[in-house]
Amino acid sequence: MMSGYSRRHTEISSRGEMSPSPPSADHSISSSNGHFPVSLKRGKHGKLSYTNGSTETSQFRQKISRITCDDEALINKKLPKELLLRTFAAECNNIEELNLTNCKKISDSTCGSLSRHCKKLRVLELDSCAQITDSSLKALGDGCQGLEQVNISWCNMISDNGVDALARGCSKLHLLIVKGCPLVTDAGLKSVGLHCNELKMLNLHSCTGIGDEGIQHIAEGCHKLEFLCISGCSNLTDIALVALGHGCTELRTLEVAGCNQFQDAGFQSLARACHEMKRMDLEECVLITDATLGHLSMGCPKLEKLSLSHCELITDEGIRHLGHSEFATEHLTVLELDNCPLISDAALEHLVQCHKLERIELYDCQLVTRAGIRRLRNHLPDIKVHAYFAPVTPPPSVGGGRQRYCRCCTIL
Repeated sequence: MMSGYSRRHTEISSRGEMSPSPPSADHSISSSNGHFPVSLKRGKHGKLSYTNGSTETSQFRQKISRITCDDEALINKKLPKELLLRTFAAECNNIEELNLTNCKKISDSTCGSLSRHCKKLRVLELDSCAQITDSSLKALGDGCQGLEQVNISWCNMISDNGVDALARGCSKLHLLIVKGCPLVTDAGLKSVGLHCNELKMLNLHSCTGIGDEGIQHIAEGCHKLEFLCISGCSNLTDIALVALGHGCTELRTLEVAGCNQFQDAGFQSLARACHEMKRMDLEECVLITDATLGHLSMGCPKLEKLSLSHCELITDEGIRHLGHSEFATEHLTVLELDNCPLISDAALEHLVQCHKLERIELYDCQLVTRAGIRRLRNHLPDIKVHAYFAPVTPPPSVGGGRQRYCRCCTIL
């Protein structure tokens, strides 16, 4: 069965991965001046692969702009990765994009080398580099002040001090991913709000140390914010939503899965101001009722994807609000209602006018029947319906016949 909040929705929820043109897994290094016969690849353990088919190494050093990592190259078996990266940082001063995701042995000395030599660095991914500490972010803030995108997800030694140093030095940041950093609190977000006024995307997924005050700081300083993920930040209350409604009116994507203290009043304040909203993940916001859907129907006319999974107080009446709203008939493409026990066939009747609807999730909606789904499909023949029907207990076998088995899962 679906496991609730831990389940990931590939369509509704990006969870804030680096969005702008990540380097491919296998490509030649590129720069503004063309392509060179140099290959750097990334493997499953993140070691660096360096292959140069040209003797023009001095030209290469001047023009290389992008590096990713690989595990299988011979050079990685002979030289420590740390030494390789320090060498690249020193010799390839034009690096603009560097992906070190899952390079678990990378330490602060690497970021120190980048700080000293790579002044043009714009994109840096340090996802799951577990040895990185606040010292790295201080070095980057001092030496790589042109950084625009930084991912420090699951670097669990990073604290407010590191975030503060990065925010002070890199005021051009427009994308910051800080997933799974429990030592980051409201104090770190205060620095982000004060210094990163160009920020458009912020991912704080599972930063369990943040509270309403931190989100207030973001709302006060980051007025250009378009994407915010605070899923798993269970300390947050409606105060945070009210602040976002006041300060972040350009929001287009909001992910708040597992924020189980949010209530209707908070979403009312948000919907009054955030009219550009297109995607919302409200999974396991267990206190919201049909009133929230009424507020969204009136205040968010561009909404395309909505997850209400495990919102157990939502009823057919709430779906009526959605189905009869202008945004649903014109824009709604994905609706997730799995584990909403009060939803019945009547809710599906309210969705027949949603002509753009491509997918609906109905797992564990016990009041929804096969007949109700067939009627929906009569109106929306191309819709994908994901549903589960509990197996019917087979009668006991009679006369020693062979055992009967039932089919328990149905994907319609």
